[in-house]
Amino acid sequence: MKLHNFVVNRVSFIVPAMNEEATLATLFEGISRQMAQLSIRHEVLFIDDGSTDGTWAEMTRLATEHPDKVRAFRFRRNKGKADALSLGYAEATGDVIFTMDADLQDDPQEIPRFLEKIQEGYGIVTGYKKKRHDPWHKVFPSRVFNSMLSKLVGVKLHDHNCGFKAYRREVVEQLPMYGEMHRMVPSLASFEGYETAELVVQHHPRRHGKSKYGVKRILCGLFDMTTVSFLKTYRDRPMHFFGRVAIASMLACSIMLLSGLVAACFGLGIAGFFGMVGMMAAMMSILSIGMGLQLEHRVYETMKGGHQVPVADQTEFAKFPEESEDDPNITFAA
Repeated sequence: MKLHNFVVNRVSFIVPAMNEEATLATLFEGISRQMAQLSIRHEVLFIDDGSTDGTWAEMTRLATEHPDKVRAFRFRRNKGKADALSLGYAEATGDVIFTMDADLQDDPQEIPRFLEKIQEGYGIVTGYKKKRHDPWHKVFPSRVFNSMLSKLVGVKLHDHNCGFKAYRREVVEQLPMYGEMHRMVPSLASFEGYETAELVVQHHPRRHGKSKYGVKRILCGLFDMTTVSFLKTYRDRPMHFFGRVAIASMLACSIMLLSGLVAACFGLGIAGFFGMVGMMAAMMSILSIGMGLQLEHRVYETMKGGHQVPVADQTEFAKFPEESEDDPNITFAA
């Protein structure tokens, strides 16, 4: 879904941060410098995600010194990047919304290139850190994850994980943000027809603080990848998935019970095992049907509540002149 001639009047930057007090001022200066050269109004939304250092103090200082450009928010405890971005999306006022990491690995000099792609009609522009300054144990799992996700959802990107992204406002307004789903936005947006452009960006080594990447994030990514793969095919028809599970379970139940019957006829001791497995398969079938029906009901209620597929463009409706009874070309039934 590419719409050209998109005019950018204001840009919002969402910057979640946890223990990044040393980088915020430098990042803000870099953003402001680029936006001044482009002569586009902007705002920076800093979100303190449960920092234990002076991050909040630095955010409030910047907000005090630049009240027309900086707003700062703080969570009482660490809530995660998805919650921080969700807050930023709700508070942002720009036509285009950027997300950037606070660790200075994302270079503000790339901003004009992102905006050029947005104005070409793309709904999302994401960075691709072709040359990464990260340890191998962070790079290798990321490449495997990106390759698997691209094949599963059909959105071919080298780096779904990149936090340096730009969105048209309408994209973030239509997509739910929870858990770790912020990395899945290009995939979720593709379900609505939005296209994603990928730009090779410069990736700087981390100069301050520590990376928050770990094994937990890899596992969460695998779970989210499974969720997105399911949503791609069955989000509007969950019964088609659970119905297949139910049929497979009933077949397994029939085979197990029949095997148990044969084993009992020959006096084999495994007859009871086959019967138990068959009953478990029958229960799985019943539960699958129940789950499918429940989710179908939720889909129905959502659609009934006014859910509408976003429209890319539309033609104008030609209004005909009002017709009156005085028109001699019109006849009326007696």
